[in-house]
Amino acid sequence: MERNNLYPVFLKTSQLHVLIVGGGNVAEEKLRFLTKSSPDAVVTMVSPWYAEKTLQLANKFNVTTITDVYNISYLDAKHMVVATTDNVEVNVQVYKDCRAQFKLVNVADNPPYCDFYMGGIVTKGNVKIGISTNGKSPTTAKRLRQFFEDVIPEDINKMVQNLNDYRKTIKGDFEEKVDKMNQITSSLVDKKDNN
Repeated sequence: MERNNLYPVFLKTSQLHVLIVGGGNVAEEKLRFLTKSSPDAVVTMVSPWYAEKTLQLANKFNVTTITDVYNISYLDAKHMVVATTDNVEVNVQVYKDCRAQFKLVNVADNPPYCDFYMGGIVTKGNVKIGISTNGKSPTTAKRLRQFFEDVIPEDINKMVQNLNDYRKTIKGDFEEKVDKMNQITSSLVDKKDNN
């Protein structure tokens, strides 16, 4: 069986600067995905034109929009870049420029030109689950996201807060604390015997 070797990571996008190259429907989709999960993300967009829905979303989240064609200077002070244009040559140039400057880059719908994918995300309070299909099937990630949204209880945040409060009261060394927390939370994953 093929293995997903991607490394999952959760980024503090309020402390990073994201550039989206493009202003059409794909740019709007990527911006929506980013701001849904991280509404305080610092984002700049550059495109010679913008779809109305893209501009509306950008304005809602204080995204800086620049009306211009892409050039390498727009990578200055950016940490992460998403290329969404319908021009393959521009997208590949963005990729090459980012790689030369050690910036993370995602060229939409072109896995060979991606350092990262924007997978499915489930958020319930402080609980966040990232779902990846290794870029193979966004639809599967979407269905898994819907499944987890349905099965994770709405009050999960209360449980997380209670466990956090309890964790602060546990005495002992690190291993003892981990053992105690594992004992308390084991019922969350214990399989029930239906026989």
